[in-house]
Amino acid sequence: MVISNLTHFLEPLPNPTPKQSFKAFQEEYFTTLAVLSYVWPAIILFGLVANVTNIIVFLKTGANDNVTVLLISLAMSDLTFLTLISPTMCGFVVEALVRPRPWPFDNRILFFLLYWPAFTVSDISTFISVSLGVMRCACVAMPLKFKLVFTRPRTIKWLFVLLVLAVLLRVPVLTIHRIGWRKNPITNITMPYLAAVNKASMSKFLDILNRGVVIFIAYITMVACVVILTSKLYQAAKLRQICTVKGDQPIDKTSGKPAIQGLSSRDMQVVKSVILVCTVFIIAQLPQVIISASRLVNGQVSEQQQFHYLFAIIHQINITCCYLNASVNIFVYYNYKSRYRSMFQSLLLLKHR
Repeated sequence: MVISNLTHFLEPLPNPTPKQSFKAFQEEYFTTLAVLSYVWPAIILFGLVANVTNIIVFLKTGANDNVTVLLISLAMSDLTFLTLISPTMCGFVVEALVRPRPWPFDNRILFFLLYWPAFTVSDISTFISVSLGVMRCACVAMPLKFKLVFTRPRTIKWLFVLLVLAVLLRVPVLTIHRIGWRKNPITNITMPYLAAVNKASMSKFLDILNRGVVIFIAYITMVACVVILTSKLYQAAKLRQICTVKGDQPIDKTSGKPAIQGLSSRDMQVVKSVILVCTVFIIAQLPQVIISASRLVNGQVSEQQQFHYLFAIIHQINITCCYLNASVNIFVYYNYKSRYRSMFQSLLLLKHR
């Protein structure tokens, strides 16, 4: 069914009404959801375990530098996002597997009450990732100017600024949903329901600011950081090769290992891990950038316009990438941070004993 729908998702309906488009969007949405409902729980469960592991390992190694502080904060933010989005995910999975059974309560409470708070926390993860890339990029590109600027106390203060900024940017959509009470005329029982206030205007504001301006600035910044850091690593590797041939490779006094273009072996590992974290972010945010750019070019790309099939599929891919982005950093840390790897292995060995 999914393959058959893929052959026509780009074909717009001839002059559809918003109601027809939204109905078609829901059909496509649940078609892809029937496949993803088996994948999402596994991703989120793994992400919860992985982020708890990241927090424990980083705390054990000691948060003595700005990079470690940012990585711990990123793990906490990702853990909070996956926790808050779990009810929404569970609701969609149940809806995909057992629909059209009626819910015993207003199912929108499960779907949407924690949806915007979850993505507010996701914004915090975005801001932390961008800060991580910018700080490390500045320290590598211009170490004499920025090596002592990004201290641990300043980094902690900056994290509070990012928290406030993320909440302020999401205030319009955080005020959309609220719990109300109404009486069922048949059973005469008062039950809670999810009320929506100013949904259309606040959602439009969200599309312009958070899904437009903010995501483009963050995406362009991260791409620039990856390009600069990768270039510096390439220059360092080239210098390493030249020094190895000549036999005059400099030695870093603190670690006793080769120092390459002002970067110790430990710094090289940190830079590689930051590049990987930034790359994961770039790949994960690509579907959202595509949606935002498509809406700027053609306003028909939405759930109630002609290109609803395209929007439905990219939207599902975007949600899946958000879950993955908050779950897979453990592989980056394990492969590119020796301190993380040794502490992780020692904790496993201790648990085994």
